[in-house]
Amino acid sequence: MRKFLSLVIGIMSLCFAPIARAELHVDIIAGETEPISIAVQKFETVGKVSSSDVKMLREVVENDLKRTGLFRIVNHDAFPEFVKMNDMPNFKNWAAIKTQNLVQASVKAEGKDNYKLEFYLWDVNGKEQIEAQSLVASKKSVRRLAHIMADAIYERLTGEIGYFDTQIVFIAESGSVTDRVKRMAIMDQDGYGMRYLSDKNTLVMSPHFSPNMATVVFLSYRNDDPMVWALDLDTGNQTKLGNFGGMSFAPRFSPDGTKVALSLVKNGITNIYEYDINEKTLRQLTFGKHIDTSPSYSPDGKYMAYNSDMSGSQQIHVLDLGTLKQKRITFGAGRYATPAWSPDGHFIAFTKMAEDTFYVGIMNQDGRHEKILAGGWYMEAPSWAPGSRRVVYYETERSEDNQERISHIRSVDITGQNIYDIELPDGLSGTEPTWSPKLP
Repeated sequence: MRKFLSLVIGIMSLCFAPIARAELHVDIIAGETEPISIAVQKFETVGKVSSSDVKMLREVVENDLKRTGLFRIVNHDAFPEFVKMNDMPNFKNWAAIKTQNLVQASVKAEGKDNYKLEFYLWDVNGKEQIEAQSLVASKKSVRRLAHIMADAIYERLTGEIGYFDTQIVFIAESGSVTDRVKRMAIMDQDGYGMRYLSDKNTLVMSPHFSPNMATVVFLSYRNDDPMVWALDLDTGNQTKLGNFGGMSFAPRFSPDGTKVALSLVKNGITNIYEYDINEKTLRQLTFGKHIDTSPSYSPDGKYMAYNSDMSGSQQIHVLDLGTLKQKRITFGAGRYATPAWSPDGHFIAFTKMAEDTFYVGIMNQDGRHEKILAGGWYMEAPSWAPGSRRVVYYETERSEDNQERISHIRSVDITGQNIYDIELPDGLSGTEPTWSPKLP
């Protein structure tokens, strides 16, 4: 399966005049910014290039950028000219239709199985070329080529890490409320190419990627024995993480991929432990008779956020992994759960339950400046995109007769703006999504 994810890509920078980076500064609190207008020309072709592939490339690039809410795609009918790859744009004409950036691209067939994609990005107001790249990949990976191209454009114009060349692992649910089937599945971040990673006979929950995308850890109820398992994405093999002498759940990899934090129930008490994959040893991190769960490492691996009821209600705490001293960081009205540390270390996403409503929000790593991003009847399991710009979560619709359960996987910007559903195949609900790092 991992070989399906892999893509051998050669990237080389083409010659262009170095200029100051065009940064986009977004007010995270207010969430207001004027979208960057960008025109993506029709891709030129050289050799035996599939017309459907070329059309797909352009559409995927435009859709990736548009979904961010940070870009406005210029209508094709408004284009004043078609600029060939080796020609200079007429900047005055493009500025007249309020285009800030122009993208030129060409696709060339390389041998029987590969495409070579070249693209240029122009700053219309600055009248300069600000990005140029050449990408080579298998024809079977044409969509991934588009995602990588969109990432490069996004990164050049915003100064942030792109997240289009990524995937989401989640639980695909189907069937009635009384006979629910839960299978682990994986898809591209835009919902394309969904495929199952587990069969329909075993209940699975809480999947999470390793940092190198080689493994997914998850909770499996195999043989009515709820334990943490690991799936090798290269071979498809599944193995029990360890024999811990009790129910284990809520696994999460450490930033270096050498350890897995998990909750373990012993003698009716739930604490958080850390399993060393290489040494096959277990270290207890929290102590007491309360319920400690949902561990999430800080990006530097020095701290861990988790939720605990030690104060009498479910709240988020932060544990120093060196001293094992903990500190409660949430004090707002309601209960807090499922913390997720952002990749840049600045924020912790969370689920909040207050006044019969569920919320997904973010806060600073010390618990201050809480910001609610979305609210509804039931929502949970926030997970971060690379670059810490967006959060994915799931929301379940309220059923008046409790005869059906429909859950959507949704993505929201950290400003609380631009919420959208990630489309799933008909008849499927999605829960417990986890966003991957950028693909290797």
